[in-house]
Amino acid sequence: MRVVEINLLGPMEVLSHGAILTPSAPKLRTVLSLLAVQTSVVVRTDKIIEELWEDNPPTSVTTTLQTYIYQLRKLLRLGTPPDMDRAGDTPADAVLRTSPYGYALFLDPDMLDTTRFERLSDQGRRELEAGDVNAAAETLSRALRLWRGPALVDVSHGPVLRAEALRLEEINRNTLERRIEADLYLGRHHGLLGELTRLAAEQLTHEGFQAKLMLALHRAGRRSEALQIYQRTRSVLARELGLDPSNELEQLHRAVLASDESLALPRPRSPVRLSHTRPPRQLPPQRTALVGRQPQVRAVLAAMSARQVHAPPVVVITGPPGSGKSALCADVGHRVNTPYPDGQLFVRLLDAQGHPADPHNILAEFLRALDVPEDRIPATLSERSRLFRTWTADRHILVILDDLVQTDQLLPLVPASPDCGVLITARRQLSAPVVTAAVEVGPLDVDEGLRLLTNVLGKQRIAREEAAARELVHLCDGLPAALQAAAALLQLRLHWPLSKLVRGNGATNGYGIPNHHELFLYPSVELSYRLAPPNVQHAFCKLVRFDVSTFTPHLAARLLQLSEFHTESLLDELVEFRLMVAEPGGEADLLQYRFLPSVRAAGRRLLAGAGDVVQGSPYQAVGAGVTPVSS
Repeated sequence: MRVVEINLLGPMEVLSHGAILTPSAPKLRTVLSLLAVQTSVVVRTDKIIEELWEDNPPTSVTTTLQTYIYQLRKLLRLGTPPDMDRAGDTPADAVLRTSPYGYALFLDPDMLDTTRFERLSDQGRRELEAGDVNAAAETLSRALRLWRGPALVDVSHGPVLRAEALRLEEINRNTLERRIEADLYLGRHHGLLGELTRLAAEQLTHEGFQAKLMLALHRAGRRSEALQIYQRTRSVLARELGLDPSNELEQLHRAVLASDESLALPRPRSPVRLSHTRPPRQLPPQRTALVGRQPQVRAVLAAMSARQVHAPPVVVITGPPGSGKSALCADVGHRVNTPYPDGQLFVRLLDAQGHPADPHNILAEFLRALDVPEDRIPATLSERSRLFRTWTADRHILVILDDLVQTDQLLPLVPASPDCGVLITARRQLSAPVVTAAVEVGPLDVDEGLRLLTNVLGKQRIAREEAAARELVHLCDGLPAALQAAAALLQLRLHWPLSKLVRGNGATNGYGIPNHHELFLYPSVELSYRLAPPNVQHAFCKLVRFDVSTFTPHLAARLLQLSEFHTESLLDELVEFRLMVAEPGGEADLLQYRFLPSVRAAGRRLLAGAGDVVQGSPYQAVGAGVTPVSS
């Protein structure tokens, strides 16, 4: 049994744990309907007011609306975001969230009959297009059985709900036509005659229903009646609309007159897929279970389920090097597999040399994966992007873009349909109009880091040296990639105690860094460093030499020998490339900046690899001056 179920395809019906909780107050029904049809989207307060009262709101409109929201929470026992379940897949119940601008109702897709109807309708359409007519007829019938009357029939309509009711009725008509088309194909014309006679009589100018009734009558051996339906339709169209029958109806009329063989039952055909192979499933495999990322999983899933009107949700996952952005992205990609039956596309947007990949080449890979013949793949980027958007316009595709570094890589790769989705991991903070949500991934806390090590190394090994394991988590800054690297080394060298890895056997390089460089994030940091502009690289190389816990813009300006204004801009760019972390300072509107120790260690190794030893020793800032640290 669903925890909460809201049915709008007919008289409103609200169930909670099997009990009927349908609001009786008209305004309350309108508020609930408005929030439900725009589930997971913040509905602005002014839009709710317009829906309820249009141009004549009461003087105490804000208080009245807050009362309605309170009554909804009380009546339906609506939760708030902390009530979401621990697994992170879906809310345990409906969730009503307040924002500074309005309200958002979060529902599992199965809780709303309109969502279930649209999903089944679209599935039936795809099955019919693919030639699986039996499956299509069954799926479309299931979709239509969800209707108990006109949509939102007992809910007061403002502009949004009025448009939504019309939209749903139109989808319903299209679904009904497809189901009748499937039944006709399967030779069920005798059983359709009663239904089609009623539909054709109710909608005399609907040429689609008139044509299907003519075809059913012809196949049932009632040609004269089929011809009478044509004459009736012709007269009605001329009298009411001043129109002649369409070419399709005229051709059907001539075919009935001639008893054309094309009107006979078609031969059964084998179902075909959208392509000659299975839809692409390019997601990388899930290596290990995620640890400590349930809040981020919930945030990404909520953002992916927030349906847009004209474009797909585009969600960016950001975080420092080694924070597990790609693992989180792949995990969510596997979780949301079901809503994207037409394929999942995956690409890394950095090539083997660490250069940004060209979207021109990426689109060619995507189109090949979608079985576009090689000779039909256009030559230019704009043409490839248009073809990709055309192919995805009425399909459900998930696109995962790993390691995005430039916004101009993104735009050509975004599909067209709002039923698609785009998941991105980025090495830098991005601002692009198509991005609908950003989710930040940070370090794990100590307990979460211990859990990750335990998953790889086992409880007994961690329990024997828990203190060393905790120190190892600190040494790795709680970053999953560094912890995984450490655990992999300890798995390889089973004879090592954890303390040996933490101490590095006492051996260090010229910077005091343990020689077990596998613990550090050198490859990832080095890649982010190379993607940064030269002036940002220069600032990174200078600042990473100093053993300073936090840099104020004033101190960094002295160390870089630049103006404070210019220095603050460079510090912000280092944060943008995730090479530094910004935190509130001691004064209002003042930020301070710091390196994660593992990023600092990787940066110093970068300098050492380049032969830059800073006169043989790193530096530390002391008071207002700078003095070297003794080796």
